[in-house]
Amino acid sequence: MANDACRIRLVQTVLDSTDARKLAEFYRSLLGLDYAEGDEPPPAGQPDERGRDWLVLRTPGGGPQLAFQQVERLRAPDWPDGPVPQQMHLDLSVASLEELRNQHERVLTLGGSLLSNRDRPDADDEERFRVYRDPEGHPFCVFVAEAERDA
Repeated sequence: MANDACRIRLVQTVLDSTDARKLAEFYRSLLGLDYAEGDEPPPAGQPDERGRDWLVLRTPGGGPQLAFQQVERLRAPDWPDGPVPQQMHLDLSVASLEELRNQHERVLTLGGSLLSNRDRPDADDEERFRVYRDPEGHPFCVFVAEAERDA
């Protein structure tokens, strides 16, 4: 079984979006990713054919990518309060509580919204785990990495 696992690798996570370019720009700005060759935004005033279909963001180190697939309709998850589950989410980490606070402001500025602090409305500013929604409604988590938590 271990040999079989070596033959397959995670290439990318794909997020559906009714505005692939907008969602790609959110994650590009948030995570400092680069567009795959040919997926960059067109010059101002030019049609964005790629942005109405499929876009890929690459990590600088060559790890798994994020891709964005244009869809006509999308029923955003209303998790944790409603019947539509989150289905999948991204886990993102930072090195310190201070950096979590800084990234919180960036997420909001870029168009994300806070869903909860560890799903507890009474969580305080010392909480090391936050759940957000991206501009399309997909939940994602930002937390202080374990090494920092143990320090």
